[in-house]
Amino acid sequence: MMSPLRPDPTTKIHPEPVDHFDLLPDSLLLLIFNNIGDVKALGRCCVVSKRFHTLIPQVQNVVVRVDCVISDDAAASATSDKSRGPFSSLVRLVFGGIVKPIQAIGQFLGPKRSSPSSTALSVGNNVGGDDAEQSGRVTHHSPTQVLKNFNEIRFLKIELPSGELGIEDDVLLKWRADFGSTLDNCVILGASSVIHPQIIAPSETNYDGDDNGSIPESFYTNGGLKLRVVWTISSLIAASARHYLLHPIISEHKTLDSLVLTDVERQGVLCMNKEQLEELRVKPLSASSASKRTLVPALNMKLWYAPYLKLPGGMVLKGATLVAIRPSEQVGQKEVSDGSWVSSAFEEPYGTAARMLVKRRTYCLEMNSF
Repeated sequence: MMSPLRPDPTTKIHPEPVDHFDLLPDSLLLLIFNNIGDVKALGRCCVVSKRFHTLIPQVQNVVVRVDCVISDDAAASATSDKSRGPFSSLVRLVFGGIVKPIQAIGQFLGPKRSSPSSTALSVGNNVGGDDAEQSGRVTHHSPTQVLKNFNEIRFLKIELPSGELGIEDDVLLKWRADFGSTLDNCVILGASSVIHPQIIAPSETNYDGDDNGSIPESFYTNGGLKLRVVWTISSLIAASARHYLLHPIISEHKTLDSLVLTDVERQGVLCMNKEQLEELRVKPLSASSASKRTLVPALNMKLWYAPYLKLPGGMVLKGATLVAIRPSEQVGQKEVSDGSWVSSAFEEPYGTAARMLVKRRTYCLEMNSF
């Protein structure tokens, strides 16, 4: 006669491990992933489990931080890959620090290896370890590649490592541009020098010149106007070049509701809302024949100037200049108050500077398409 079955005592001593993530619903995990946002962190999460690998493509809020920008000439000499898309025809964006996770997920992010000569152009920490370093190969990815298997992106932010406009440390130059199929509006804030409260000398606390709200005659003779024209054209070229780069991403990700392309220094911000994104998909992109950027239409501009602008917090802007730009074809259509769309273009304290400048005398200018 067989003895009755008895429970195995080892199961009580060593119970089966419980994966607490398995107890969380998919909706909660997606909420966590959407709050993470960063594409590198999501790449690492993707290799944790098959479940994570399945959920990551459903993330709707994605942030892509670019580690390095390589010119088209440098990229051409570094690789003979003929499958490079239009995004990388102007620049190749190199994502350092995500080598190993992206190698592991393979088809999800579509890695592409470059030749040994391009390793000097890579940046970021070497997550790939000693093997990747000894092999002399670094995996490079454009944003188009990194994002290609995200299926439901609604909010996308791409951050460049720096602004395109090389300016001196004490010079202020910021811009914000909104685009549809072409430029909708652009606001530029500049100053020939910025004096911070902690370093303001007693002699600089007050302005001794004659400031009646008008531009002084010296502004036209000492190169002040020429400098502002250079600032304006340079900012518009930078904005139109960024817009050109975004076209393949916008075409591929039709679920996008908002797209922002900025830089770490917050020198320039390009924004597109849902209606503007849809407009670009419907209307063909007008590219400049001279360079790989979107054609800038004929423009109407309003300019405000203050030789000395002291902000409430104590910061002083010398030669403060605000330029509000809209396409000429929009003139006569629905007018938006300068005080709303212009002053809201910048974070503080620069939003306050814009609101102070628009109260001064307005100068109107025009610029041809380029």
